[in-house]
Amino acid sequence: MVDATRGEATDPPEDPWQRDAFASWLRPRSPATRRAYESDVRSLVLWMGEEGILTPKHVGRLDLRRWLAAETRRGLAKSTLARKAAAIRCYFQWLAERSFIEVDPAARLRAPSASSRLPALVGPAELTALLDAPVDLDDAFAVRDRVVVELLYGAGMRVAELCGLDVDDVDLAAGQLTVLGKGSKERRLPIHEMCLEWLERYLQQSRRATMTSSSPAAALLFNRRGGRLGERDVRRILDARALEPTHPHALRHTYATHLLDGGADLRVVQELLGHASLGTTQIYTHVSKERLQRVYDATHPRA
Repeated sequence: MVDATRGEATDPPEDPWQRDAFASWLRPRSPATRRAYESDVRSLVLWMGEEGILTPKHVGRLDLRRWLAAETRRGLAKSTLARKAAAIRCYFQWLAERSFIEVDPAARLRAPSASSRLPALVGPAELTALLDAPVDLDDAFAVRDRVVVELLYGAGMRVAELCGLDVDDVDLAAGQLTVLGKGSKERRLPIHEMCLEWLERYLQQSRRATMTSSSPAAALLFNRRGGRLGERDVRRILDARALEPTHPHALRHTYATHLLDGGADLRVVQELLGHASLGTTQIYTHVSKERLQRVYDATHPRA
């Protein structure tokens, strides 16, 4: 930047909100979380500017509550408001830990609690269409598509975790995957025999045919341009195979519910899903009433 009055170069003015530094700190998080948190902070800063509040040092708890109220009046879903509150708590905690502010005004900021919504499940007919449809073994991308579906249902991983898999994360001998989850936390996931067979076939016969000269050598799965498989690519794969629109996360919901229906311990399912809180996993108990009835019938002396 050049000072027009002196003709001298000057540094650009520093952002008192430290948004670039906060965005850099967010990099280890998932792309979706980064986009959402950066958007929420940008929305907050714009609103504060309209209110004449130009630095985070002058933000009070009442200001944040007024901002959330304004967001509520926009008709946003409770889950979106809850995420915005979480983003702002994270942001102001980050500012306080680095002494950009003296007092954290967002420490007890709460949004309206998100409504408890049962996760969508993939029905038997849809699962059959996704997992048991004939596959042209000479079509490398058809084999890749089958691997994608097998992993989503057979390991219950998030789509971002699937897309981030490298070849070295697959241990065929042990029947396990190493997954990098939220917060850069690693976990080991078992995979069943059928999933292992498709993974082995893909690695030995098909993977190289899906690569190009510019493909990232470490990646496990590629799109048709030779890049690492992305979340939109996964949606297209499911859309092409499913009987009706199926969100990738529905396969994760179905995985968890079927484990509980089969008698898996809730804390084991929590570990497999990579949930930090057991409360997050407990939603799946609400869709496992059949299992509860079976346990009652099998164990109660008067049943």
